[in-house]
Amino acid sequence: MLKKIKFIKNNKFLTLMLISCISLLVLYISFLWNSNEQQQDIVIGVAWPFAKNNSMFREGVELAIHEINENGGVKGQKIKVVEKDDEGSVNQGMAIAQSFVNDCKTIAVIGHRESFISIPASRIYESGGIVMLSPASTEPQLTNNENKYIFRNIPSDDEIAKQLATYASQKGYKKTVIYYADNSYGLGLANAFEDHAKRLGISTVDRISIYSNLRELERLHKKWQALDFDSVFIAQPAKEGAEFIADTAKVGIAVAYIGGNAMDSPLLCSVGGKAAEGMVIGTIFNPQDSRQVVKDFVNKFNQNYNTIPSAYSAQGYDAVKLLVAAIEQAESTEPLVIAEKLRTIKDWPGVSGYHTFNEYGDDIGNLVIMKVVRNGVLEVVDESNGDE
Repeated sequence: MLKKIKFIKNNKFLTLMLISCISLLVLYISFLWNSNEQQQDIVIGVAWPFAKNNSMFREGVELAIHEINENGGVKGQKIKVVEKDDEGSVNQGMAIAQSFVNDCKTIAVIGHRESFISIPASRIYESGGIVMLSPASTEPQLTNNENKYIFRNIPSDDEIAKQLATYASQKGYKKTVIYYADNSYGLGLANAFEDHAKRLGISTVDRISIYSNLRELERLHKKWQALDFDSVFIAQPAKEGAEFIADTAKVGIAVAYIGGNAMDSPLLCSVGGKAAEGMVIGTIFNPQDSRQVVKDFVNKFNQNYNTIPSAYSAQGYDAVKLLVAAIEQAESTEPLVIAEKLRTIKDWPGVSGYHTFNEYGDDIGNLVIMKVVRNGVLEVVDESNGDE
């Protein structure tokens, strides 16, 4: 009987010891797992037409990632970028969006460039529950109050158009012609400009998206003269817009030209020639900005790539830094928590300006700048030098 009692006691002791060992083993494994999780990279996807239309965007993203990781990452975790080329194609863009959503490690995506890709892709990101931050898509339709995960760190067409219409009004223009691209960018910017201009007393006497030759342009000129036009607003890519300006000079058109951010390109001066002189565009990023953060960015970019950064370099750089700021402030890599934190960011000092997100995911910060073609070069409008 005593042996039996002793056996039972020993058995209970062994059982307790076994349970304790298992518990310690579970705790140890859990510790190792959590430790390993903490050391895993934070994965951010980047979708862009790299081969077709990079515009030094990749370099801006790379520079930001290098700086962050060189300084220890985010609480010891490195930022890892997964790049995918959407080729400027809707189908490819949507396929890439789905692939990022399917990858449980991807917490956010920077992209896409074109609004006609970003808009359908955004629906995939929204339903898949990962953050999308577009550094280039300006079509107002991209953001709305139903989205939780969709953002842009560039002014919308509506904001750019509003400031350009205000400029036109201040210059005293009353009747304008709109030359626009028949796509989401051109239509969005043209419509927004027309609406804002109308509220400021500027009427749109004609809108065209195409002309067949110089003879037709000459005929249009006579029509516009009869309507007493004093300006032309251009919502086109740089090459097409510059070619139009060069053609207008050939048929004797000599009025004020105003354009959107897509015209911010050396092509405006090289293709438009003397006819582009004096044109004003609403755009983003001033590499001559006196702020220290801009000076440092321009110097580092020049050291690494032997050239001055483009507007898209600045946008890519700021997009990475904004996401990291949201992750650090939220102390989380959960997409919904990051998205909620992004909406609280106000006057964040980026290289392209001060970023502020509203409840819709639009960046309404102080980002739009005016540039003018002077002596064959695009320069930032400087009121202190007599620019108006």
